[in-house]
Amino acid sequence: MSSEAKPSGSEALARGIAAIADAKAATEIVALDMRSLVSYTDFLVVCTARNERQARAIADEVKLKLKQEGGLLPAGSEASDAAGWIVLDYLDCVLHVFTSEARKRYQLEDLWREAPRLELGASGDGVRGHLYGAAHG
Repeated sequence: MSSEAKPSGSEALARGIAAIADAKAATEIVALDMRSLVSYTDFLVVCTARNERQARAIADEVKLKLKQEGGLLPAGSEASDAAGWIVLDYLDCVLHVFTSEARKRYQLEDLWREAPRLELGASGDGVRGHLYGAAHG
């Protein structure tokens, strides 16, 4: 048996969602490990879109890819163009897509600052977005 730990299903889901958002040019992508803090989800993936249109495109791509590749549909979703925030709830992982202004206003990373962050590395295959594991820090 390998001594390296394999990612859990929820961690793999968080990494997959982050990669899809990255491919749609999301920036400031962070995955927060919530397993020791809350019981309603394992990971929060937070990313920034340039505007509401890009935020919708990121969320739509995540929904499409997860449905096509794994038959996954979000248990819930909320979108408010006025708020600049889209939420897709996959139970084990929740995606938050913000515009820059909304991300500054809601400050989820500050709210959950004690949550460990997954190391997210850019794939190196020409992906357009900018994954990084330590936003604002």
